[in-house]
Amino acid sequence: MNFAKWIFRIAGLYGLVVMIPLLFMEESLSRQFPPAISHPEYYYGFVLAVIAWQVAFLIMSRDPLRHRPMMLAAVLEKLPYVLCMSILMAQGRTPAMMLGLVVIDGILGVLFVIAYLKTRPAETAQTARGMAAQL
Repeated sequence: MNFAKWIFRIAGLYGLVVMIPLLFMEESLSRQFPPAISHPEYYYGFVLAVIAWQVAFLIMSRDPLRHRPMMLAAVLEKLPYVLCMSILMAQGRTPAMMLGLVVIDGILGVLFVIAYLKTRPAETAQTARGMAAQL
């Protein structure tokens, strides 16, 4: 259980550190990576949705067993993004500098799967151990 607590806590804090500054960077990102952001509603909607997920990770870190079903949704927050960004990078449609962030999200997604598997209700874990002992 401690594994899940730490993984979701680290993921939530890391995500807030990365995402909150983006709320103040629309103009500079538009200059650094033309063309300019033409639909700020999508930009801010994306950033705020991701920030909401970071808060959800922090909530999950408080009681992983209680929030275990949400861990599957957390995996869906990470891994499809990694797949999509990998395809876009392979096509040359997004900057290679994004690779570091994509790798971190991929690692977190895998760690979320591990946290899900390691955070089983006591009765399920006992049943699994009992079945393994019978073999």
